[in-house]
Amino acid sequence: MSPIAVEGPELNLGTSGTYLLLARPKIDPTQPGVIVAAREAGVSPEEFAGPGDVWTLIYEAEGEGGSEGDGFELPGARDTEADAFAEQLQQALAAAEPFTVEAGNFLRLEARPAGADWTVTAHITPPEGEEDGPAPRTLELGALPTAELLAELERFRRELA
Repeated sequence: MSPIAVEGPELNLGTSGTYLLLARPKIDPTQPGVIVAAREAGVSPEEFAGPGDVWTLIYEAEGEGGSEGDGFELPGARDTEADAFAEQLQQALAAAEPFTVEAGNFLRLEARPAGADWTVTAHITPPEGEEDGPAPRTLELGALPTAELLAELERFRRELA
């Protein structure tokens, strides 16, 4: 099967082993890989691709027992809210003091400066009502370089514009 390209804005915070990804994935239903996967799933390519306007939060934590990850959709989340979160995060980084920034009731970032880096902890709370959904998690994203964080936030905000 051909790879499926996913577009749309995404904010990736963390390292290759422990990260969170706030994204609004958009899949083109005319891609050959989507058509094949949809046929195998017994749905239309449009249904397989989804609407492309639903935000998701995906996360993975690398630990002693290997990697563990999960995620959930954020129905009703809007681009303006994602942009406001990114802007608050940029402003907090510029202040160069410990901070807490929240994205709705599903994500809270706590960070403190550590030289040219920031030590970031993410508190993730899935939406209520998902009985089999993921449990609340705390991820230590590690020491993230300030310049890389600011560049990622700027790129994300440009994608939203």
